[in-house]
Amino acid sequence: MPARTGRPPRISRADIVAAAHRVIGEDGVEGLTMRRLAREVGSTAMALYHHVRDKEELLLLLLDDYAESRPKPADLPDEPRERVVAVATAMREALSECPWVVDVLRADDLLSVGALWYPEKIIDAAVHGGLTPEDAVDAYRVIWHYTAGEIAVRAAARRRRAQGTSTYRERVFADLDAHDFPTLARLGPRWESLTAKDTYDRGLRALVAGLLP
Repeated sequence: MPARTGRPPRISRADIVAAAHRVIGEDGVEGLTMRRLAREVGSTAMALYHHVRDKEELLLLLLDDYAESRPKPADLPDEPRERVVAVATAMREALSECPWVVDVLRADDLLSVGALWYPEKIIDAAVHGGLTPEDAVDAYRVIWHYTAGEIAVRAAARRRRAQGTSTYRERVFADLDAHDFPTLARLGPRWESLTAKDTYDRGLRALVAGLLP
């Protein structure tokens, strides 16, 4: 078959964003390169640079696109603690559907303008709950780190289970010395079911109770 000649097909930012979502879905954030993306849209890497400056700007576009597509709670509680819980829970639900976002945001938790709704609402509620703006930012960051860590751990566990192989944890418990670790040895047979429980709300409420006066 003769090589195709002429200009590469015209592409738009929307085409690039849609293709980047597909690449990340298949290969993760690490697999998203300008060269790989160019193949996905049937163009050249040079053509992509007319739309996005680099991978960082591309990730910003993806984050904003995803954040804007997520519905936000219409009615938030008036009570500051409950408002923080409601917004943090909405943040967790949104990110749990797309765990790669957490991998990007962990480097800079205010990276995407589209995602600023969550820290804005949490920090504002914390200030109304009696914290100084500085302490409210600290409270938000504690909640963010808890939420991001919980999502990342659960996503990794799902990937491991999907592989169908025994986990390192299972091998450790299989050979655990009951003399040195009596409590863990008793819990070992139930450890998988115990740690699979969704304790996010319980932990979040404990954090909020300790952070807000």
